[in-house]
Amino acid sequence: MVTSPELDRTTILREADAAARHLARICFKTGPPVFTGVELEWTVHDAADPARPVDGNRLRAALGPHTPTTLDRGSPTEPLAHGSAVTLEPGGQLEVSSPPRPSVAALIDATEADVGQVSGLLADAGLVLGRTGIDPWRSPRPVVETPRYRAMRCVFDRRGAAGRTMMYSTAGLQVCLDAGEPGELPARWAAAHAVGPPLVAAFATADRHAGRRTGWASARMAAWLAIDPARTRPVWSPSGADRDPVAAWTEYVLAAPLLCLRGDGADWTPPAGVTFADWLAGGLPRPPTTDDLDYHVSTLFPPVRPRGYLEIRYLDAQPGRDWRIPLAVLAALFAEPGTVRAALAAARPVAGRWHAAARYGLTDPPLAAAAATLCDLALAALPGLRLPTDTYEEISRGIRRRLAAAERGQR
Repeated sequence: MVTSPELDRTTILREADAAARHLARICFKTGPPVFTGVELEWTVHDAADPARPVDGNRLRAALGPHTPTTLDRGSPTEPLAHGSAVTLEPGGQLEVSSPPRPSVAALIDATEADVGQVSGLLADAGLVLGRTGIDPWRSPRPVVETPRYRAMRCVFDRRGAAGRTMMYSTAGLQVCLDAGEPGELPARWAAAHAVGPPLVAAFATADRHAGRRTGWASARMAAWLAIDPARTRPVWSPSGADRDPVAAWTEYVLAAPLLCLRGDGADWTPPAGVTFADWLAGGLPRPPTTDDLDYHVSTLFPPVRPRGYLEIRYLDAQPGRDWRIPLAVLAALFAEPGTVRAALAAARPVAGRWHAAARYGLTDPPLAAAAATLCDLALAALPGLRLPTDTYEEISRGIRRRLAAAERGQR
């Protein structure tokens, strides 16, 4: 991803225009699209009894010096051998975040090595990584407790149980793509959203949770859709397709209620309904800073989140090595401006069908048709990623399996 010099994080903000300028600087860093990143998340299970709870002490012992400080304040938080960071989500889900790489082949090689390393550490402790986007055996339960997570739970509980399901039971796959040149940004931004529903359908793995069928192809996405839409709905939609991405994101950020209000104590729960715009207008005792705005952005969870690059957040975790398949699909679709435009055109008719994608997956014919076209486009563009022959052939077979499933869904 494109990097920039350190920004002053302590500037006091008193008006929306200043906040908008800061967001434009940090959230949409344009330039030639070069880098690709990936963040892989899994539920963690006892190898002999996957329904058995796994507590923080067992995770700490397994991860050793790689344990995040959210679980062990004194941990050195050493990265894995190829640079990936290890983090833990509130329900004990493990995430490996690889540094971005200038080639997908290098990204896959480094990430595979780090996943192998962390899998070995877990295996030595009798633990294994999950294979789906939601815990198929266990009900939601907290494992990692921090002021942030307690505040999140409190706010989400105001709207029902979906927040706890998301926090404690779901596992996703995130792909990070450069925003691109200024002239390319609107199309890349639109396409990243538009291809979401058909790719959610094509890569849904979360149909079973807490020992039962859920009735959803992706119960993970269903949980996200049921949380406060002010912080989880898509920023882009077909009805507002021509909106400037920076303006749309700024409006979204300022209108979202606070999820956490950091302080010295253990309770970070904010007053109900106070938005960042309210804070700018004097709604809290002190004015916000640029650091507060950055932190607020970290508590917003739309399907595509701009973080200097485009963080694509809508995919379920995949079994085993299959995480490489949606990574390669997205990298191929976004490798060239022409393919981006073709993907956007193919997906536009179903671009708003997030709920249907989560519920029905590829049994929804319009979504299946769009997914099939996207798979065809990805297969045609895949040679441009210059993957090693074995990797190329394995990923190509995986895309063809999704293509065949999508073609069946159209019948």
